[in-house]
Amino acid sequence: MKKVLAGGLLIFCVLKAVNSATVSAEEMKDTPIAVGTERAFPNLDFERPIVVTHAGDGTNRLFVAEQDGIIKVLKNDQDAEEATVFLDIDERCTYADNQNEEGLLGFCFHPKFKENGQLFVYYTSAEEAHLSKVSRFTVSKDNPNVCDAATEVEIMRIPQPFWNHNGGTIEFGPDGFLYIALGDGGSGNDPNGNGQNLTTLLGSILRIDVDHPGKDAKYSIPKDNPFVGKQVPAGPRGAMVPAREEIYAYGVRNIWRMSFDSKTGSLWAADVGQNLWEEINIVKAGGNYGWNVREGKHWFRPDGKDGDRTDLIDPIHEYHHSVGKSITGGNVYRGTRVPELAGKYIYADYVSGLLWALDYDEAAGKVKANYSIAGFDGDDDGKAEVLPVMSFGTDEQGDVYFTTPFGSLYRFVSK
Repeated sequence: MKKVLAGGLLIFCVLKAVNSATVSAEEMKDTPIAVGTERAFPNLDFERPIVVTHAGDGTNRLFVAEQDGIIKVLKNDQDAEEATVFLDIDERCTYADNQNEEGLLGFCFHPKFKENGQLFVYYTSAEEAHLSKVSRFTVSKDNPNVCDAATEVEIMRIPQPFWNHNGGTIEFGPDGFLYIALGDGGSGNDPNGNGQNLTTLLGSILRIDVDHPGKDAKYSIPKDNPFVGKQVPAGPRGAMVPAREEIYAYGVRNIWRMSFDSKTGSLWAADVGQNLWEEINIVKAGGNYGWNVREGKHWFRPDGKDGDRTDLIDPIHEYHHSVGKSITGGNVYRGTRVPELAGKYIYADYVSGLLWALDYDEAAGKVKANYSIAGFDGDDDGKAEVLPVMSFGTDEQGDVYFTTPFGSLYRFVSK
């Protein structure tokens, strides 16, 4: 991702970076919807809130993960005045403003959390440079609002060649398996070719079974993963070698963020572009989403030697860098508080600060409309603030929240 804003940098600095290239009227087209935004939990602020989620245990608590390694818990009450520390792994977690694609990047609860007390965290470990970990923690039996860091069990470690493009979203699917979004390893242009390499975990979405340890790992491979038992070439003229069986889909640059539709089970993923295009995909088993052969629907490689690639899956929606330069994926709205958003995919652009609701017909495979959502008007002067949207999340009712690096949480309102 190109999430470059940190600390007190002024938003207009990143707005200057928006590409001024022309784009067709159809690509620019969107329709305003009668929805705005407001501060959520106005008495509370957080340090770089990067995950908002719930435990799914009927307690209606909300959990907010901060990028430096602390997870907080609060009552889902707009008048809440306190958020207490739920889990603190700050000393184990690496984060720096000048390398701000590391840190605590992902966090989710086990589907059976109410019974087993398990939660999972994706973070950059201080153990060595550019090392990503997925670990399991267990909540205290005596206090449901506290998780002891001493309960950590490392599930997976992923060495990263660079500090950027770490992905980091982790989510349990409706099948009970853990899905992990990994970037291509970083730098620019995918220099190691990880996006199209099935022998590395990078540039992929993984799917693993954390409930049944394998012979040599704390997880096992679901038998119906698409690359189980498959052989692939080790380079252009290399011998055939086994594919990484953890891979569910590949050809991604840096997914920021992905989520399952709580009604249909579809997996939505927003992939941050590099030169010109930001994209949204609905992820299918075994799918190749094109990076770094293509960026969105458009040829990326300068050599053009791969020709027509009919095996690559098109995004369901994309937008040009004249609109925004760093997509932030969100959620399909399944709440009831803002009926105008029902069934629409909520997403944003970090650089331009624009917010949208995408109306997509899955059966027809067609975008019906892309609605623009008004930004936050903190002064009630009719002028929306430009906010760099860092992440989205939901509560137990399906209501959607979004965060910014400045610490506040926001939600949507009917206008």
